[in-house]
Amino acid sequence: MRKRIDEIRRAELIEAAHRVFLREGLQGLTTARICQEAGMSPGILAYYFKGKEEVLYAMVRFNNRLLMEDVIARMRRATTAWERLEAIVEGNFPDHSFTRNVAIAWLSVCAATNVNQNYERLQRLFYSRLVSNLASAFGGLLDKGRLRQASLSLAAVIDGLWLRKAVGHEIGRDEAVALVLHNLVSLLSEEEIMALRQQGTGR
Repeated sequence: MRKRIDEIRRAELIEAAHRVFLREGLQGLTTARICQEAGMSPGILAYYFKGKEEVLYAMVRFNNRLLMEDVIARMRRATTAWERLEAIVEGNFPDHSFTRNVAIAWLSVCAATNVNQNYERLQRLFYSRLVSNLASAFGGLLDKGRLRQASLSLAAVIDGLWLRKAVGHEIGRDEAVALVLHNLVSLLSEEEIMALRQQGTGR
């Protein structure tokens, strides 16, 4: 029972840290703010985590898992290969989360990968999952070289749009999704696009 309570408290602190992170970014993610957000006493964090760095890492893992689960859920609802590609793109711009505050928060994580190997590893995992999802959606339509080209191109456009959002560029979520899909279309022939629109997901 005690172990279960500890797991619940850790999860509550991680989720609280995530909410603070989305508002304040890494720089504003203090122990005091995390505990206040969770409704717990200031010293409680030290009981459940070795230090702030451990809770930060757990929080970034938590956020990446949420994003991955959202993409997977969207892909499962798709009925064609093209809809699976749309699901992947839309999942990289979560509903109600494509805001400047969130973009700035994620920019702070990207900057931290230069000095934090844990964050760097999580970012590599995130991009690896993007490639895996794209490969699944394309279903062998593209060879290895073209799949790499498509993955790098889409990742660059997605990252670029989040960066522009962070620096105050006025761009909405739907517009961002449309721009990424436009980039995707430019990488494919009309015959390939038609094949993807007609190909079922095999569910």
